[in-house]
Amino acid sequence: MIRVMLVDDHAVVRSGLAAFLLAFDDLELVGDAADGEEALRKCGEVQPDVVLMDLVMPGLDGAAAARAIRESFPETQVVALTSFKNEEFVTSALEAGAIGYLLKNVSAEELAEAIRSAHAGRPTLSPEAMHALIQSTRKSSHPRYELTERELEVLALMVGGLSNPEIAERLVVTRSTVKFHVSNILSKLGVSSRVEAVALALQHDLVT
Repeated sequence: MIRVMLVDDHAVVRSGLAAFLLAFDDLELVGDAADGEEALRKCGEVQPDVVLMDLVMPGLDGAAAARAIRESFPETQVVALTSFKNEEFVTSALEAGAIGYLLKNVSAEELAEAIRSAHAGRPTLSPEAMHALIQSTRKSSHPRYELTERELEVLALMVGGLSNPEIAERLVVTRSTVKFHVSNILSKLGVSSRVEAVALALQHDLVT
């Protein structure tokens, strides 16, 4: 039996995934969580083999949670299961240690096979994620820091003095998405605060 934990901030999604797992004799649901902090805590309690992880959640986002889980529980594999297929989400999830990246429109059989592959240590990427990853490796406007186009856009707005809510309004995205991007920017630039990120951006002309 492969022990599976579900992490998604939408209860209806967790309920649907739980029902899906019942259809497969070799998959066992051992827990679920509504955010990254709860996922990290429950991993220590239920010790899942594979975690199906949403990426955009309140509090600790999916990429950060995946990284924390992989660091604390290296035997547990993480498969990103999300609605987002743009390259910054794909690269962030994989850099965080996720072994798979699938979209939520995946079929039950494909998801079950991805769980089995993850348990065996084999990666699984949706065609959309593979395409985004290829595009990401082709584009390198600032290879030193490997910021995506969207991250550069967010960084430019940070340099302009905009707060996260203001950036979210300007880009027409959620605040959680902006927080996700800002977290990635700080990580990639090797800094711990927005002020340091802005100073580094200005120093190296990372944005116009």
